[in-house]
Amino acid sequence: MTFVRAHLRWIAGALILCLISSAWLAHAELQRARREFETQAGIVHRVLSLRAVEHEAILATLALLDTPATAEAAHRLPAIYPRIVTVLRTERTQAWAHGTLGMALSRAEASSRSAGRAWGLVSGMEQGRLWLVLAGEAASHALEIDLAGLVTDAEWPFASDAPVRIDLMHGGHRWRIHSGADEAGGWRFGFNRPLDVRSQPFDVVAERSVGWDELPWAQMLASSAVLIGLMAGAAALAQQRIARRRAEELLRLGQVGRLNAMGELAAGMAHELNQPLTAILANTGAAVRLLRDEPPDTETARTAMEAAAGQARRAADVLGRLRRSVERPGGAERVQVVDLRAAAEAVLHLLEPRLREAGVRVGLEGAGDFRVQADPIALEQIVHNLLTNALQALQRVPATERRLTLRLANDGARASLTVTDSGPGIPAAQRPRVFAPFYTTRAEGLGLGLSLCETLAASMDGQLELLEASGRGAAFRLSLPRVSGQGCALDFPESEFRHA
Repeated sequence: MTFVRAHLRWIAGALILCLISSAWLAHAELQRARREFETQAGIVHRVLSLRAVEHEAILATLALLDTPATAEAAHRLPAIYPRIVTVLRTERTQAWAHGTLGMALSRAEASSRSAGRAWGLVSGMEQGRLWLVLAGEAASHALEIDLAGLVTDAEWPFASDAPVRIDLMHGGHRWRIHSGADEAGGWRFGFNRPLDVRSQPFDVVAERSVGWDELPWAQMLASSAVLIGLMAGAAALAQQRIARRRAEELLRLGQVGRLNAMGELAAGMAHELNQPLTAILANTGAAVRLLRDEPPDTETARTAMEAAAGQARRAADVLGRLRRSVERPGGAERVQVVDLRAAAEAVLHLLEPRLREAGVRVGLEGAGDFRVQADPIALEQIVHNLLTNALQALQRVPATERRLTLRLANDGARASLTVTDSGPGIPAAQRPRVFAPFYTTRAEGLGLGLSLCETLAASMDGQLELLEASGRGAAFRLSLPRVSGQGCALDFPESEFRHA
Protein backbone atom coordinates (compact mmCIF):
# COMPACT_ATOMS: atom_id res chain seq x y z
CA MET A 1 0.00 0.00 0.00
CA THR A 2 0.98 3.61 -0.52
CA PHE A 3 1.16 4.29 3.23
CA VAL A 4 3.75 1.55 3.77
CA ARG A 5 5.76 2.57 0.71
CA ALA A 6 5.81 6.21 1.84
CA HIS A 7 7.16 5.22 5.27
CA LEU A 8 9.73 2.92 3.69
CA ARG A 9 10.91 5.79 1.49
CA TRP A 10 11.32 8.06 4.53
CA ILE A 11 13.16 5.31 6.45
CA ALA A 12 15.44 4.65 3.46
CA GLY A 13 16.10 8.38 3.13
CA ALA A 14 16.96 8.67 6.82
CA LEU A 15 19.33 5.69 6.61
CA ILE A 16 21.05 7.15 3.54
CA LEU A 17 21.52 10.51 5.26
CA CYS A 18 22.87 8.78 8.37
CA LEU A 19 25.33 6.81 6.26
CA ILE A 20 26.44 9.94 4.41
CA SER A 21 26.84 11.87 7.68
CA SER A 22 28.75 9.03 9.35
CA ALA A 23 30.98 8.59 6.29
CA TRP A 24 31.74 12.32 6.26
CA LEU A 25 32.63 12.33 9.99
CA ALA A 26 34.77 9.21 9.57
CA HIS A 27 36.52 10.75 6.56
CA ALA A 28 37.17 13.97 8.50
CA GLU A 29 38.63 11.97 11.40
CA LEU A 30 40.84 9.94 9.06
CA GLN A 31 42.12 13.11 7.41
CA ARG A 32 42.87 14.60 10.82
CA ALA A 33 44.72 11.42 11.84
CA ARG A 34 46.66 11.49 8.55
CA ARG A 35 47.73 15.13 9.04
CA GLU A 36 48.73 14.45 12.63
CA PHE A 37 50.72 11.36 11.58
CA GLU A 38 52.52 13.21 8.79
CA THR A 39 53.39 16.06 11.17
CA GLN A 40 54.79 13.67 13.80
CA ALA A 41 56.66 11.61 11.21
CA GLY A 42 58.14 14.86 9.89
CA ILE A 43 59.41 15.61 13.42
CA VAL A 44 61.12 12.21 13.55
CA HIS A 45 62.65 12.88 10.13
CA ARG A 46 64.06 16.23 11.28
CA VAL A 47 65.52 14.71 14.47
CA LEU A 48 67.22 11.94 12.48
CA SER A 49 68.54 14.47 9.97
CA LEU A 50 70.03 16.52 12.83
CA ARG A 51 71.68 13.39 14.23
CA ALA A 52 73.20 12.60 10.84
CA VAL A 53 74.57 16.14 10.56
CA GLU A 54 76.03 15.86 14.11
CA HIS A 55 77.82 12.63 13.16
CA GLU A 56 79.48 14.29 10.19
CA ALA A 57 80.39 17.33 12.31
CA ILE A 58 82.02 15.10 14.95
CA LEU A 59 84.08 13.29 12.34
CA ALA A 60 85.07 16.57 10.70
CA THR A 61 86.14 17.94 14.07
CA LEU A 62 88.23 14.85 14.83
CA ALA A 63 89.95 15.09 11.45
CA LEU A 64 90.60 18.80 11.82
CA LEU A 65 92.00 18.58 15.35
CA ASP A 66 93.96 15.38 14.85
CA THR A 67 96.43 15.53 17.75
CA PRO A 68 97.36 13.02 20.45
CA ALA A 69 95.31 15.05 22.95
CA THR A 70 92.36 15.05 20.61
CA ALA A 71 92.66 11.33 20.10
CA GLU A 72 92.62 10.84 23.86
CA ALA A 73 89.56 13.09 24.22
CA ALA A 74 87.77 11.27 21.44
CA HIS A 75 87.47 8.20 23.64
CA ARG A 76 85.24 10.21 25.98
CA LEU A 77 82.67 10.95 23.21
CA PRO A 78 80.35 8.02 24.22
CA ALA A 79 79.90 9.67 27.60
CA ILE A 80 78.74 12.86 25.87
CA TYR A 81 76.82 11.17 23.06
CA PRO A 82 75.47 7.84 24.33
CA ARG A 83 74.51 6.75 20.81
CA ILE A 84 78.23 6.77 19.84
CA VAL A 85 79.46 3.36 20.99
CA THR A 86 83.03 3.31 19.67
CA VAL A 87 85.55 5.79 18.24
CA LEU A 88 88.39 4.37 16.11
CA ARG A 89 91.43 6.03 14.56
CA THR A 90 94.08 4.71 12.24
CA GLU A 91 97.05 6.22 10.52
CA ARG A 92 96.82 6.57 6.78
CA THR A 93 99.72 4.19 6.35
CA GLN A 94 98.22 1.60 8.67
CA ALA A 95 95.41 -0.83 8.08
CA TRP A 96 92.35 -1.13 10.24
CA ALA A 97 92.43 -3.86 12.80
CA HIS A 98 89.50 -6.06 13.93
CA GLY A 99 89.62 -8.67 11.18
CA THR A 100 86.57 -8.75 8.95
CA LEU A 101 85.34 -5.43 10.31
CA GLY A 102 88.73 -3.94 9.52
CA MET A 103 88.44 -5.03 5.89
CA ALA A 104 84.99 -3.40 5.64
CA LEU A 105 86.35 -0.23 7.26
CA SER A 106 89.22 -0.18 4.77
CA ARG A 107 86.80 -0.33 1.86
CA ALA A 108 84.65 2.43 3.45
CA GLU A 109 87.86 4.53 3.95
CA ALA A 110 88.76 4.13 0.28
CA SER A 111 85.26 5.18 -0.73
CA SER A 112 85.41 8.15 1.61
CA ARG A 113 88.76 9.25 0.20
CA SER A 114 87.44 8.91 -3.35
CA ALA A 115 84.18 10.79 -2.61
CA GLY A 116 85.83 13.42 -0.44
CA ARG A 117 83.25 13.03 2.33
CA ALA A 118 82.21 10.70 5.12
CA TRP A 119 81.09 7.24 4.12
CA GLY A 120 78.54 5.08 5.90
CA LEU A 121 78.95 1.33 6.37
CA VAL A 122 75.40 -0.04 6.62
CA SER A 123 76.11 -3.77 6.61
CA GLY A 124 75.48 -3.90 10.35
CA MET A 125 72.09 -2.18 10.30
CA GLU A 126 70.24 -5.42 11.10
CA GLN A 127 72.25 -5.58 14.35
CA GLY A 128 71.42 -1.97 15.14
CA ARG A 129 74.85 -0.61 14.35
CA LEU A 130 76.13 1.92 11.80
CA TRP A 131 79.80 2.67 11.08
CA LEU A 132 80.64 6.10 9.69
CA VAL A 133 84.18 6.56 8.27
CA LEU A 134 85.97 9.76 7.23
CA ALA A 135 89.34 9.48 5.48
CA GLY A 136 91.81 12.25 6.45
CA GLU A 137 95.20 13.36 5.18
CA ALA A 138 97.17 11.93 8.08
CA ALA A 139 94.65 9.63 9.74
CA SER A 140 91.15 8.27 9.31
CA HIS A 141 88.43 8.14 11.93
CA ALA A 142 85.39 5.89 12.36
CA LEU A 143 82.34 6.12 14.62
CA GLU A 144 80.21 3.16 15.65
CA ILE A 145 76.67 4.47 16.16
CA ASP A 146 73.85 2.75 18.06
CA LEU A 147 70.74 3.25 15.89
CA ALA A 148 68.41 2.64 18.82
CA GLY A 149 69.71 5.78 20.51
CA LEU A 150 69.15 8.16 17.60
CA VAL A 151 65.86 9.44 19.07
CA THR A 152 65.44 9.85 22.82
CA ASP A 153 62.18 9.41 24.68
CA ALA A 154 61.91 13.15 25.22
CA GLU A 155 62.17 13.76 21.48
CA TRP A 156 59.75 11.03 20.47
CA PRO A 157 56.47 12.68 19.20
CA PHE A 158 54.30 9.53 19.21
CA ALA A 159 52.65 7.91 22.18
CA SER A 160 54.37 4.77 23.37
CA ASP A 161 51.36 2.63 22.45
CA ALA A 162 50.63 4.38 19.15
CA PRO A 163 50.12 1.98 16.21
CA VAL A 164 53.08 3.50 14.35
CA ARG A 165 56.13 1.72 12.89
CA ILE A 166 59.25 3.63 11.79
CA ASP A 167 62.18 2.10 9.91
CA LEU A 168 65.51 3.30 8.57
CA MET A 169 66.13 1.67 5.20
CA HIS A 170 68.99 1.65 2.69
CA GLY A 171 69.96 -0.79 -0.04
CA GLY A 172 67.80 -3.62 1.31
CA HIS A 173 69.02 -3.12 4.89
CA ARG A 174 66.46 -2.19 7.54
CA TRP A 175 66.47 -1.11 11.17
CA ARG A 176 63.19 -0.64 13.02
CA ILE A 177 63.34 2.41 15.23
CA HIS A 178 59.88 1.99 16.66
CA SER A 179 57.48 -0.98 16.66
CA GLY A 180 53.92 0.06 17.40
CA ALA A 181 50.82 -2.08 17.81
CA ASP A 182 49.38 -3.23 14.50
CA GLU A 183 45.63 -2.74 14.15
CA ALA A 184 43.87 -5.54 12.29
CA GLY A 185 41.91 -4.11 9.37
CA GLY A 186 41.10 -0.45 9.14
CA TRP A 187 43.20 2.06 7.23
CA ARG A 188 46.98 2.62 6.77
CA PHE A 189 48.93 5.82 6.18
CA GLY A 190 52.48 5.91 4.83
CA PHE A 191 55.45 8.30 5.04
CA ASN A 192 58.72 7.92 3.11
CA ARG A 193 61.38 10.62 2.99
CA PRO A 194 65.21 10.35 2.64
CA LEU A 195 67.66 12.07 4.96
CA ASP A 196 69.37 15.05 3.40
CA VAL A 197 72.84 13.74 4.28
CA ARG A 198 74.79 11.87 1.57
CA SER A 199 76.99 10.00 4.01
CA GLN A 200 73.93 8.43 5.61
CA PRO A 201 71.47 8.03 2.73
CA PHE A 202 68.70 6.42 4.72
CA ASP A 203 65.00 6.49 3.91
CA VAL A 204 62.80 7.24 6.89
CA VAL A 205 59.79 4.95 6.31
CA ALA A 206 56.83 5.31 8.67
CA GLU A 207 53.46 3.56 8.68
CA ARG A 208 50.38 4.32 10.75
CA SER A 209 47.41 1.98 11.07
CA VAL A 210 44.00 3.26 12.09
CA GLY A 211 41.55 0.75 13.53
CA TRP A 212 37.78 0.83 13.57
CA ASP A 213 37.80 1.70 17.27
CA GLU A 214 39.48 5.05 16.49
CA LEU A 215 36.54 6.32 14.42
CA PRO A 216 34.34 8.99 16.08
CA TRP A 217 31.50 6.62 16.92
CA ALA A 218 29.95 8.95 19.50
CA GLN A 219 29.75 11.82 17.01
CA MET A 220 28.41 9.54 14.28
CA LEU A 221 25.69 8.16 16.57
CA ALA A 222 24.79 11.66 17.75
CA SER A 223 24.55 13.01 14.18
CA SER A 224 22.49 9.98 13.14
CA ALA A 225 20.10 10.54 16.04
CA VAL A 226 19.69 14.20 15.09
CA LEU A 227 19.12 13.33 11.42
CA ILE A 228 16.60 10.62 12.29
CA GLY A 229 14.75 13.10 14.50
CA LEU A 230 14.70 15.71 11.73
CA MET A 231 13.56 13.15 9.15
CA ALA A 232 10.84 11.91 11.48
CA GLY A 233 9.61 15.48 11.93
CA ALA A 234 9.72 16.09 8.19
CA ALA A 235 7.84 12.85 7.55
CA ALA A 236 5.17 13.82 10.06
CA LEU A 237 4.78 17.24 8.46
CA ALA A 238 4.60 15.68 5.01
CA GLN A 239 1.95 13.22 6.15
CA GLN A 240 -0.04 16.07 7.71
CA ARG A 241 0.22 18.04 4.47
CA ILE A 242 -0.92 15.05 2.41
CA ALA A 243 -3.78 14.34 4.84
CA ARG A 244 -4.87 17.98 4.70
CA ARG A 245 -4.84 18.00 0.91
CA ARG A 246 -6.69 14.71 0.84
CA ALA A 247 -9.34 16.12 3.17
CA GLU A 248 -9.65 19.24 1.01
CA GLU A 249 -10.06 17.13 -2.12
CA LEU A 250 -12.65 14.92 -0.45
CA LEU A 251 -14.53 18.02 0.72
CA ARG A 252 -14.44 19.43 -2.79
CA LEU A 253 -15.68 16.17 -4.26
CA GLY A 254 -18.38 16.02 -1.62
CA GLN A 255 -19.55 19.52 -2.45
CA VAL A 256 -19.56 18.77 -6.18
CA GLY A 257 -21.35 15.52 -5.50
CA ARG A 258 -24.01 17.20 -3.39
CA LEU A 259 -24.60 19.82 -6.09
CA ASN A 260 -24.82 17.17 -8.78
CA ALA A 261 -27.09 15.06 -6.57
CA MET A 262 -29.35 18.06 -6.09
CA GLY A 263 -29.45 18.50 -9.84
CA GLU A 264 -30.23 14.83 -10.34
CA LEU A 265 -32.89 15.06 -7.62
CA ALA A 266 -34.50 18.03 -9.36
CA ALA A 267 -34.37 16.22 -12.69
CA GLY A 268 -35.94 13.16 -11.12
CA MET A 269 -38.67 15.23 -9.52
CA ALA A 270 -39.39 16.92 -12.84
CA HIS A 271 -39.59 13.51 -14.48
CA GLU A 272 -41.86 12.12 -11.79
CA LEU A 273 -44.19 15.17 -11.63
CA ASN A 274 -44.49 15.70 -15.35
CA GLN A 275 -46.83 12.72 -15.81
CA PRO A 276 -49.44 13.75 -13.15
CA LEU A 277 -49.31 17.33 -14.36
CA THR A 278 -49.98 16.16 -17.90
CA ALA A 279 -52.94 14.15 -16.65
CA ILE A 280 -54.26 17.16 -14.73
CA LEU A 281 -53.97 19.26 -17.85
CA ALA A 282 -55.88 16.69 -19.93
CA ASN A 283 -58.65 16.25 -17.32
CA THR A 284 -59.16 19.94 -16.79
CA GLY A 285 -59.28 20.49 -20.52
CA ALA A 286 -61.97 17.83 -20.83
CA ALA A 287 -63.90 19.34 -17.91
CA VAL A 288 -63.82 22.70 -19.59
CA ARG A 289 -65.25 21.20 -22.74
CA LEU A 290 -68.00 19.37 -20.78
CA LEU A 291 -68.94 22.39 -18.76
CA ARG A 292 -69.37 24.36 -21.93
CA ASP A 293 -72.24 22.06 -22.82
CA GLU A 294 -74.05 22.32 -19.45
CA PRO A 295 -76.38 25.28 -18.67
CA PRO A 296 -75.91 25.88 -14.91
CA ASP A 297 -73.14 28.37 -14.17
CA THR A 298 -71.11 27.34 -17.08
CA GLU A 299 -69.21 30.56 -17.28
CA THR A 300 -67.86 30.28 -13.75
CA ALA A 301 -66.94 26.61 -14.15
CA ARG A 302 -65.28 27.29 -17.44
CA THR A 303 -63.27 30.15 -15.94
CA ALA A 304 -62.14 28.03 -12.99
CA MET A 305 -61.15 25.11 -15.18
CA GLU A 306 -59.28 27.39 -17.53
CA ALA A 307 -57.46 28.89 -14.56
CA ALA A 308 -56.60 25.38 -13.30
CA ALA A 309 -55.35 24.42 -16.74
CA GLY A 310 -53.26 27.56 -16.88
CA GLN A 311 -51.73 26.87 -13.47
CA ALA A 312 -50.95 23.28 -14.48
CA ARG A 313 -49.21 24.49 -17.64
CA ARG A 314 -47.34 27.03 -15.60
CA ALA A 315 -46.17 24.35 -13.12
CA ALA A 316 -45.07 22.18 -16.03
CA ASP A 317 -43.11 25.11 -17.47
CA VAL A 318 -41.43 25.80 -14.14
CA LEU A 319 -40.40 22.16 -13.73
CA GLY A 320 -39.20 22.13 -17.31
CA ARG A 321 -37.02 25.16 -16.73
CA LEU A 322 -35.69 23.57 -13.49
CA ARG A 323 -34.76 20.42 -15.33
CA ARG A 324 -33.04 22.33 -18.12
CA SER A 325 -31.06 24.36 -15.55
CA VAL A 326 -29.56 21.26 -13.91
CA GLU A 327 -28.57 19.47 -17.13
CA ARG A 328 -24.94 20.71 -16.66
CA PRO A 329 -25.02 23.74 -18.99
CA GLY A 330 -21.70 24.47 -20.65
CA GLY A 331 -20.44 20.91 -20.17
CA ALA A 332 -18.97 20.77 -23.65
CA GLU A 333 -16.76 23.78 -22.91
CA ARG A 334 -15.14 22.01 -19.95
CA VAL A 335 -14.11 18.91 -21.91
CA GLN A 336 -10.33 18.70 -22.33
CA VAL A 337 -7.49 16.19 -22.62
CA VAL A 338 -7.28 14.13 -19.42
CA ASP A 339 -5.08 11.20 -18.44
CA LEU A 340 -7.51 8.46 -17.37
CA ARG A 341 -4.83 6.63 -15.40
CA ALA A 342 -3.83 9.82 -13.52
CA ALA A 343 -7.49 10.39 -12.63
CA ALA A 344 -7.79 6.85 -11.24
CA GLU A 345 -4.56 7.25 -9.23
CA ALA A 346 -5.74 10.59 -7.84
CA VAL A 347 -9.00 9.11 -6.53
CA LEU A 348 -7.18 6.07 -5.13
CA HIS A 349 -4.88 8.47 -3.29
CA LEU A 350 -7.88 10.27 -1.79
CA LEU A 351 -9.48 7.01 -0.64
CA GLU A 352 -6.20 5.38 0.43
CA PRO A 353 -6.81 5.78 4.21
CA ARG A 354 -10.26 4.18 3.98
CA LEU A 355 -8.96 1.36 1.76
CA ARG A 356 -6.06 0.71 4.14
CA GLU A 357 -8.34 0.77 7.19
CA ALA A 358 -10.71 -1.73 5.54
CA GLY A 359 -7.81 -4.00 4.54
CA VAL A 360 -8.66 -3.84 0.82
CA ARG A 361 -5.99 -5.08 -1.59
CA VAL A 362 -5.92 -2.74 -4.57
CA GLY A 363 -4.60 -3.45 -8.06
CA LEU A 364 -4.17 -0.92 -10.88
CA GLU A 365 -3.54 -2.70 -14.18
CA GLY A 366 -2.88 -1.59 -17.72
CA ALA A 367 0.02 0.16 -19.43
CA GLY A 368 -0.08 2.58 -22.34
CA ASP A 369 -1.47 5.93 -23.39
CA PHE A 370 -4.90 6.48 -21.83
CA ARG A 371 -5.57 10.11 -22.72
CA VAL A 372 -9.26 10.85 -23.22
CA GLN A 373 -11.59 13.78 -23.88
CA ALA A 374 -13.43 14.46 -20.61
CA ASP A 375 -14.45 16.97 -17.98
CA PRO A 376 -11.81 16.49 -15.23
CA ILE A 377 -14.24 17.20 -12.38
CA ALA A 378 -16.97 14.98 -13.81
CA LEU A 379 -14.47 12.17 -14.49
CA GLU A 380 -13.13 12.37 -10.95
CA GLN A 381 -16.70 12.35 -9.60
CA ILE A 382 -17.56 9.20 -11.57
CA VAL A 383 -14.45 7.29 -10.47
CA HIS A 384 -14.96 8.44 -6.87
CA ASN A 385 -18.57 7.18 -6.85
CA LEU A 386 -17.61 3.84 -8.40
CA LEU A 387 -14.81 3.25 -5.87
CA THR A 388 -16.98 4.38 -2.96
CA ASN A 389 -19.74 1.95 -3.99
CA ALA A 390 -17.17 -0.84 -4.34
CA LEU A 391 -15.74 -0.07 -0.91
CA GLN A 392 -19.21 -0.18 0.64
CA ALA A 393 -19.87 -3.52 -1.04
CA LEU A 394 -16.58 -4.95 0.22
CA GLN A 395 -17.58 -4.15 3.82
CA ARG A 396 -20.00 -7.07 3.56
CA VAL A 397 -17.35 -9.73 2.92
CA PRO A 398 -14.52 -10.95 5.22
CA ALA A 399 -11.40 -8.75 5.27
CA THR A 400 -9.24 -11.51 3.79
CA GLU A 401 -11.43 -11.58 0.65
CA ARG A 402 -11.53 -7.83 -0.04
CA ARG A 403 -10.02 -7.13 -3.43
CA LEU A 404 -10.47 -4.10 -5.70
CA THR A 405 -9.11 -4.08 -9.25
CA LEU A 406 -8.94 -1.13 -11.66
CA ARG A 407 -8.13 -2.18 -15.22
CA LEU A 408 -7.29 0.30 -18.00
CA ALA A 409 -7.61 -0.67 -21.66
CA ASN A 410 -7.73 0.84 -25.13
CA ASP A 411 -10.30 -0.33 -27.67
CA GLY A 412 -9.95 1.49 -30.95
CA ALA A 413 -11.18 5.07 -30.59
CA ARG A 414 -12.15 4.67 -26.94
CA ALA A 415 -10.34 4.08 -23.65
CA SER A 416 -11.98 2.32 -20.73
CA LEU A 417 -11.62 1.98 -16.97
CA THR A 418 -13.15 -1.15 -15.42
CA VAL A 419 -13.72 -1.22 -11.65
CA THR A 420 -14.15 -4.75 -10.28
CA ASP A 421 -14.70 -5.68 -6.63
CA SER A 422 -14.89 -9.01 -4.84
CA GLY A 423 -18.02 -8.08 -2.92
CA PRO A 424 -21.35 -9.95 -2.83
CA GLY A 425 -22.29 -8.69 -6.32
CA ILE A 426 -25.62 -7.45 -7.71
CA PRO A 427 -28.53 -9.89 -7.97
CA ALA A 428 -29.77 -10.56 -11.50
CA ALA A 429 -33.23 -9.15 -10.71
CA GLN A 430 -31.72 -5.79 -9.68
CA ARG A 431 -29.22 -5.36 -12.53
CA PRO A 432 -31.63 -3.70 -15.03
CA ARG A 433 -32.51 -0.96 -12.49
CA VAL A 434 -29.09 0.00 -11.09
CA PHE A 435 -29.00 3.24 -13.14
CA ALA A 436 -32.59 4.23 -12.42
CA PRO A 437 -33.02 7.40 -10.28
CA PHE A 438 -34.00 6.79 -6.63
CA TYR A 439 -33.30 3.06 -6.88
CA THR A 440 -30.97 1.74 -4.19
CA THR A 441 -30.26 -1.49 -2.34
CA ARG A 442 -28.96 0.32 0.77
CA ALA A 443 -31.28 1.64 3.43
CA GLU A 444 -29.29 4.84 3.82
CA GLY A 445 -28.84 5.48 0.08
CA LEU A 446 -30.76 7.90 -2.14
CA GLY A 447 -30.34 5.93 -5.35
CA LEU A 448 -28.83 8.87 -7.26
CA GLY A 449 -25.12 7.96 -7.41
CA LEU A 450 -25.06 5.61 -10.41
CA SER A 451 -27.78 7.60 -12.14
CA LEU A 452 -25.68 10.73 -11.76
CA CYS A 453 -22.57 8.91 -13.02
CA GLU A 454 -24.42 7.70 -16.10
CA THR A 455 -25.63 11.25 -16.80
CA LEU A 456 -22.11 12.68 -16.37
CA ALA A 457 -20.61 10.03 -18.65
CA ALA A 458 -23.20 10.67 -21.34
CA SER A 459 -22.51 14.43 -21.18
CA MET A 460 -18.88 13.67 -22.17
CA ASP A 461 -19.88 11.34 -25.06
CA GLY A 462 -18.98 8.44 -22.81
CA GLN A 463 -20.73 5.34 -21.51
CA LEU A 464 -21.06 3.73 -18.09
CA GLU A 465 -22.25 0.14 -18.05
CA LEU A 466 -22.60 -2.79 -15.68
CA LEU A 467 -20.71 -5.81 -16.99
CA GLU A 468 -21.67 -9.42 -16.62
CA ALA A 469 -19.93 -10.74 -13.54
CA SER A 470 -17.44 -13.52 -14.32
CA GLY A 471 -17.62 -14.66 -10.73
CA ARG A 472 -18.23 -13.07 -7.38
CA GLY A 473 -18.53 -9.29 -7.17
CA ALA A 474 -19.54 -6.49 -9.53
CA ALA A 475 -17.80 -4.80 -12.45
CA PHE A 476 -18.54 -1.37 -13.94
CA ARG A 477 -16.86 -0.10 -17.09
CA LEU A 478 -16.49 3.58 -18.02
CA SER A 479 -15.49 4.25 -21.64
CA LEU A 480 -14.57 7.65 -23.09
CA PRO A 481 -13.30 8.95 -26.44
CA ARG A 482 -9.53 8.59 -26.82
CA VAL A 483 -7.22 11.41 -27.86
CA SER A 484 -5.18 10.54 -30.95
CA GLY A 485 -1.84 12.11 -31.87
CA GLN A 486 0.34 14.34 -29.70
CA GLY A 487 -1.15 16.26 -26.82
CA CYS A 488 -0.63 17.15 -23.21
CA ALA A 489 -2.86 15.35 -20.73
CA LEU A 490 -4.09 17.09 -17.63
CA ASP A 491 -2.19 15.94 -14.51
CA PHE A 492 -4.03 15.42 -11.26
CA PRO A 493 -2.18 16.79 -8.16
CA GLU A 494 -1.02 14.64 -5.27
CA SER A 495 -1.39 11.45 -7.32
CA GLU A 496 1.05 9.29 -5.35
CA PHE A 497 -0.78 5.95 -5.70
CA ARG A 498 1.10 2.98 -7.10
CA HIS A 499 -0.61 -0.34 -7.63
CA ALA A 500 0.05 -3.09 -5.13
